[in-house]
Amino acid sequence: MKQKGWLWAGTGSLAVFALWTILIQYVDVQPVGPRASKVGFAAWNVWFHHLTGVNMTLYTVTDWLGLVPILVCGCFGITGLTQWIRRKKLLRVDPDILMLGIYYLLVIAGYLLFEMVPVNYRPVLIGGYLEASYPSSTTLLVLSVMPTLRFQADRRCRKRTTRNLAAAFAALFSLFMVIGRLVSGVHWATDIIGSVFLSSGLFALYCAAVAYADRKKNEARL
Repeated sequence: MKQKGWLWAGTGSLAVFALWTILIQYVDVQPVGPRASKVGFAAWNVWFHHLTGVNMTLYTVTDWLGLVPILVCGCFGITGLTQWIRRKKLLRVDPDILMLGIYYLLVIAGYLLFEMVPVNYRPVLIGGYLEASYPSSTTLLVLSVMPTLRFQADRRCRKRTTRNLAAAFAALFSLFMVIGRLVSGVHWATDIIGSVFLSSGLFALYCAAVAYADRKKNEARL
C-alpha cells in the first residue's frame, strides 16, 4: 500500500475510533458494572460477558505476555541508540526507526489519556479496585507494536524465512492475545473493539509516514 492509501486507512480508522468512543457514551448506557459503574451498549456487553465468564488465569497469562511487545520496543530502541552512537547524530538514525520511536510515544500517550479520562470501567474488580477499561491497554499495546515487528522484518531482513517467521509470530501472537483478552472477561467487548480501531489507525499513519520518507529519499537520489 502506498502513502496515500496508508494515510486514508489511518485517518479512517481513527475517525471510526472517535465515533465508536462517542457511541459508547450515549448508546444503551446502564449501571451494569461493579459498584453500579456505567457502560455503553450495556445489553450486548453484558450478554457477551455472561457468555465468556471470567478466567483470571487467562487474564494473568495475557498480562505477563504483555511484556513481549515491550521487549520488541526495547529491541528497536537499542537499534536506534546504536545507530545514534555510531553515526554521532540523532538525525542520521534511519528515518523509519526515528519515526518508530515517535509512534511508540503516541501509543503511550493514547494509553495515558484514557487512563486519566476513563470512558468506562472493567466488568470485574481488580485487586478490589475499579480500573479504567477503555480501550483495552494490553490489546492496544499488542496490536500497535507487533505489526511493527513484521514491518521492520520485511524492510531489514534479507532472508525470506526470517521475514516469514516474523510475520507468522506477530500474527499468531496478536490473535492469541486479542482472543485471550476478550474471553478472559476482564474487559467489555467494546473495549477490545475500540483498541482494534485505535491501534489500526496509529499503525497505518506510521506506515504512511515511512512511505513519505522513502519517497523523499528516492527523489533525492535522482
